[in-house]
Amino acid sequence: MEIRINNVTHIYNEHTLFEETALEDVNLSLDEKGIIGIIGKSGSGKSTLIQLLNALIVPSYGNVEIADFDIKKNMKVKNINDLRRKVGLVFQFPEEQFFNPTVREEVSFALKYFRYKNDRIHKQVSEALTMVGLNDSYLERNVFELSSGEQRMIAIASVMVFNPKIIILDEPTAGLDYRNKKKFMNLARRLRDRYNKTVIIVTHDVDMLNVIADHIVALDNGKIVLSGSKNEVFKNATLLHKHGLRVPKIVEFTGKVITEKGVILGRHTDVKDLIKDIYRNV
Repeated sequence: MEIRINNVTHIYNEHTLFEETALEDVNLSLDEKGIIGIIGKSGSGKSTLIQLLNALIVPSYGNVEIADFDIKKNMKVKNINDLRRKVGLVFQFPEEQFFNPTVREEVSFALKYFRYKNDRIHKQVSEALTMVGLNDSYLERNVFELSSGEQRMIAIASVMVFNPKIIILDEPTAGLDYRNKKKFMNLARRLRDRYNKTVIIVTHDVDMLNVIADHIVALDNGKIVLSGSKNEVFKNATLLHKHGLRVPKIVEFTGKVITEKGVILGRHTDVKDLIKDIYRNV
């Protein structure tokens, strides 16, 4: 699904003493499926941007178009609900919002709310679990007794149950250990490669994005300061540092080796491959 953000400005508490501009004249076009990382300091406008994509808020100026849907022109409840089936949003620490005892009830909750038939509910719940790498053996398990990593996957499945074309994840690896972070990275790749999803990840974890992302959008003070492939964005270390952002550790280390040792290296996302490349060239 195509995403078009055209000259968008969003102002909170507009025309009051507490007016605050969260985004200013933002333009962004995303045409193809892939994994898109959104980075920026706290208060840079990341949360506002993803809320606009899910129609939780409407831009003060400009417009947001997702496929043929113009958010500003389609604010009827039915239209918004249709959009949110196509654009799923998973907030940070979503497992803290669980309130159903079993996985089946938690994942099927939204389908029941929209009065889907039971056979369709079962089918879509099962498919959602498969998408996140789980299976029907989880259906009757107590969601509160699962591991933190499993809970995170159940929370994502609760959004994937509508099979959205776009899935937005806000700090999806926050609080996860290394093993569960790796599982999430595999999930993001699977959603892109097997299920043809556009996966939008808001995160401070640039090392993780360096491994799995296709496109990076960097924000500062409500404006896009860099946008492009991860290679294009992360090679701009000076500009990223200027805006309070860091580059992935492996990119930074590679740059030092090239500068200080004059060794010509390829681009790597895996430390072991980088070390092999260094030994081959030293």
